[in-house]
Amino acid sequence: MEKYLPPWAHAWLEQAEMVLLVLATLLAAWLLKLVLRRLIRRFAAHYTLPPEMVMGARRITTFVIYFGALLVILRILGTSGTVLWTAFTGFAAVGAVAFFAAWSVLSNIFCTLLIFTTRPFRLHDYIEVLENGEKPGLKGRVIDVNLIYTTLQETGEGHEGTVLQLPNNLFFQRTVRRWRDPSTAPGGIQGDG
Repeated sequence: MEKYLPPWAHAWLEQAEMVLLVLATLLAAWLLKLVLRRLIRRFAAHYTLPPEMVMGARRITTFVIYFGALLVILRILGTSGTVLWTAFTGFAAVGAVAFFAAWSVLSNIFCTLLIFTTRPFRLHDYIEVLENGEKPGLKGRVIDVNLIYTTLQETGEGHEGTVLQLPNNLFFQRTVRRWRDPSTAPGGIQGDG
């Protein structure tokens, strides 16, 4: 095709080819993101996954797709992949050291994932976290589960309006009693009406 064009257009043709390749890469990444989001939505609906887990999966897949597209685009533009890979692994090593420094936070985040997948309790359940089977433990109605804490609204006399924030890894170190209906709970967990 170059032999049919004037000599001044050859440089423009190379630039146009690069632009088209970059646009094709972005279009392919966008289409892949749409397909994977639809698959995640179907998977979540089929297995009734919590919305927090679906959002996390969507964010991770979007990051991976666009990071891969960025690497492909940089390769098209002539940037060395070795330099990029060296920089990425250096940042990853620093990140790994930071993650080990925050091990308890990571433990809670992992336990949150386990709470969402194994469902030892759900929102609005009444639970009691026992030290052992003999002594009464911390109890209340689950009103929130976030990445670090599960929040219980305490029930019963003397506890009106108070909440407990328990680290999520505590639920995998202790025994948990659960009641969906507070009226069936022995020891009289009182509902809030």
